[in-house]
Amino acid sequence: MDIVGREHWTAKGEARLFLWEKVDEEQEAAAVAAGRVLLCSHGSSMAGIPTFDLQVPGETDTSLMDVFARWGYDVWLVDHEGYGRSSKDRPDFYGVDVGAEDLTAAAAYIRKTRRVEALLLYGISSGALRAGLFTMHQPECVRRLAMTSPVWKGEGSPTLIKRRERLPEFLATYRRPISVEFIRSVFERDHPGVADPRLVEAYAREVLKYDDSVPTGTYIDMVSRLPILDPARISVPTLLIHGEYDGVARTEDLLPFFAALPNPDRQYVILPGAAHHNILEKNRGLLFHALHAFFSSPAAVYRA
Repeated sequence: MDIVGREHWTAKGEARLFLWEKVDEEQEAAAVAAGRVLLCSHGSSMAGIPTFDLQVPGETDTSLMDVFARWGYDVWLVDHEGYGRSSKDRPDFYGVDVGAEDLTAAAAYIRKTRRVEALLLYGISSGALRAGLFTMHQPECVRRLAMTSPVWKGEGSPTLIKRRERLPEFLATYRRPISVEFIRSVFERDHPGVADPRLVEAYAREVLKYDDSVPTGTYIDMVSRLPILDPARISVPTLLIHGEYDGVARTEDLLPFFAALPNPDRQYVILPGAAHHNILEKNRGLLFHALHAFFSSPAAVYRA
């Protein structure tokens, strides 16, 4: 197999958005013809490439993009405005609404480039909120929606309770600093031991290549604007995933959301032994399996 990476750029007003694509060239035509074109939306604190395309010597499953490219997908990510290689110069908090606008621009570019009507869409944490909001507004652009570690009303979330105490601090500045210590804490706060320390250190080094600070907007939204999503307006097939120990995404918050989704093609998955940032934890293979099973699921042939 020959997995290639391609750099793309698109515009959102005056902002430039960075897109990164990974695909196995031998399976590329089949992936596009089958509609296996996947767009990924990152979370609040880390840009796209470290999250979805982390390369670690000796490891073969630290890049979701590579795993899914081997499985026959054409995989894309977008750095949301304010993150990574995308524009960061506009004075703004870059909240969930702005992120949904980024997905509008990215999806339009990918759909035109790949000549497909709709995409598979995957978001993690605040990226799940961005993806859900985009889907509410443009369901015709989304074939299937997967959300990992999202939040609805925030009920039962110890992480958000602690974060709410810092709301005045977040409101006072457009950006908050990140560091190796902060990135370590993301993997330790819910349940120590869910991640390989060697992988966490490699991840931290890669994250800090792109950003030493990130926007405060999604943190503000998640402690002062919930609920952002209306499940009744998410009409596409939907998958919800969170870890057993997740301190943000909680069963008591998300099961009512899941029940309110109107499309019967829906799934709810809890990952055992996993926490919030499960894409790079020890049980990430369970996450990849759940996503692949959902994205490759055949459409129902009979509806009463």
